[in-house]
Amino acid sequence: METNDWYLKMIQWREKHIGQRQFVLILSVVIGFFASVAANLLKGAIHFIQNFVVESSSRFELNYWYLIFPSVGILLASLFVRYIVKDDISHGVTRILYAISQRKSILKLHNTWSSLVGSSVTIGFGGSVGAEAPIVLTGSAIGSNLGNFFKLDQKTLMLLIGCGAAGAIGGIFKAPIAGLVFTLEVLMLDMTMASVVPILLASVTATTFTYIFAGSAFMFSFNHNDPFVVERIPQFIILGIVCGLVSLYFTRGMMKAEGFFKRIQKPVWKLVAAGSILSLLIFIFPPLYGEGYNTIEALINGHSTDVMNNSLFLNFGDSVWVMLAYLVFIILFKLLATAATNGAGGVGGIFAPSLFLGSITGFVVATLINLAGFEASTSNFSLAGMSGVMSGVMHAPLTGIFLIAELTGSYGLFMALMIVSTVSYLTIIIFEKHSLYAMRLAEKGELITHNKDKAVLTLMKMDNVIETDLQILTPEMTLGELVKVISKSRRNIFPVVESETGRLQGVVLLDEVRNIMFRPELYNRFTVRKLMISPPATIQQHLPMEKVMQIFEDTGAWNLPVVDERMCYVGYVSKSKIFSTYRHVLVHFSDE
Repeated sequence: METNDWYLKMIQWREKHIGQRQFVLILSVVIGFFASVAANLLKGAIHFIQNFVVESSSRFELNYWYLIFPSVGILLASLFVRYIVKDDISHGVTRILYAISQRKSILKLHNTWSSLVGSSVTIGFGGSVGAEAPIVLTGSAIGSNLGNFFKLDQKTLMLLIGCGAAGAIGGIFKAPIAGLVFTLEVLMLDMTMASVVPILLASVTATTFTYIFAGSAFMFSFNHNDPFVVERIPQFIILGIVCGLVSLYFTRGMMKAEGFFKRIQKPVWKLVAAGSILSLLIFIFPPLYGEGYNTIEALINGHSTDVMNNSLFLNFGDSVWVMLAYLVFIILFKLLATAATNGAGGVGGIFAPSLFLGSITGFVVATLINLAGFEASTSNFSLAGMSGVMSGVMHAPLTGIFLIAELTGSYGLFMALMIVSTVSYLTIIIFEKHSLYAMRLAEKGELITHNKDKAVLTLMKMDNVIETDLQILTPEMTLGELVKVISKSRRNIFPVVESETGRLQGVVLLDEVRNIMFRPELYNRFTVRKLMISPPATIQQHLPMEKVMQIFEDTGAWNLPVVDERMCYVGYVSKSKIFSTYRHVLVHFSDE
């Protein structure tokens, strides 16, 4: 009891002495710090496990441990999720979008650490996924739970989720601008300047502490020696189109591959199937091991032959056509390796796979251009390809542009990055209007996009629009009793509810009984059961407001009854009440 009193006093003191905006700024710094700590812990854990794996297998020319370690990693991760976490923590960014759309921006407390543990084991042992989506979920969960601890409203929780995501990207990549634009492009709803400042502050704070923890070196060392020239714009347009098509292949292929593994019901068979596929693919194509950042660094620094180390094709590395075929097969099989990792119970995201695919795509396109007798820098194209595929897969061109520039310090390539990212994005949206992150929710109708109408509807609560002042009738009531009820009511709708169970039986409309209500000789002849009609539709009590509005549109009704899961009457909801609440929330949502 004393603890509860102390907690309430702290909340009251904060509300009295620290304004809301100032407190959000303070929390954004705190979130940025913890996001940076989490990001560096995750990177450290992954590297520790990977070093163990490499030291265990370095004495072999062909790495036969690749047939074992990836399966071990996803087995450990799946056991951790199933028996310790006991919750689905896969598809981190999708879960954040779902929380914003459907869970009032509330993420569970275990998300502040469970994704970190699961992904470090998965990736450290060779899972072909990225650590960025899990760390974004971790950062967002830190923001959500801090806001929930201080009893902040849903709008502020949504903002703190954005702060956590930006801090996570800034912390793991040392890319503060990319953290900001990723949050605005991929996660958030319509934002105002008052919202952008805390997000940027969290991102900058996380990046600063990562500099303190890990040094100031760029994530990928790259020497920019080939400046952008106008004559190469057609080449970058071609690369952008190819990146868009690769993004489309990866997006649709991932959805189909994930669907395949979901259809395997027994966890043991799922682990055997996915683990076998993953291990075999990594053994044949070692670059598929882990995040693939070593492959990226080799390609952007002109060491392409290193990509074939420890592979079955090592002795053919001098042939450019064998090299190209090898890389094309890696592009084709990367989605299967990623889907198998997550399908078997591993924890990871598509951030790193999209960078990995982009670097290889750029290198292959540049090499083909050179073979055709033109001139193209394989390093520059690898970087631009990373930006292009990321932009296509995530539907986030600004994120692709700024992230690659900040990862490598290659700001001189801004024009190339912008061309490739924009063309890639324009290419994929012809075929897919949602990113891979959003497709899973869009298929269920649970996605809230960058649309203010949908955003405001999400913030509205059914409890605030349900009206309970209607006079309730029972089926056994006579017309005479109904007339007495009508005389005391100011409404023209009367729900009919079964007295014993409370279930809704129908409704009586004043217009339907107006012609007989003044005929006393009929008062005992008719009962409410005979006079009631079925409503055009009923609305479930906890239905999202967007779906409620869709029901109103489909039925053309102006008032509809609300029931619970047992069809018991709860109240009524009207369009006029919704519109009034909508205007109120819209003003609050857009308030600077």
